[in-house]
Amino acid sequence: MEVIYTLIPGMIFFGLVFVGVLIWAIRKGQYEDLEGDAHRILLDEDEPANEEKKGQRAKRVGLNYPDQD
Repeated sequence: MEVIYTLIPGMIFFGLVFVGVLIWAIRKGQYEDLEGDAHRILLDEDEPANEEKKGQRAKRVGLNYPDQD
């Protein structure tokens, strides 16, 4: 029974710490863009940035571009 007297305040302390971390994460913008990472993983970033700036898509040996035959 004496263990309860230390466990309850300890759990309340940890609960307040976790709520504080959650509030900190929300204020820092961790939950702003939930869809961005889901869409970003689908993008193909095989080409270097300098080729994208020129607007040209160069075929490189060893890569398969089925829509650019």
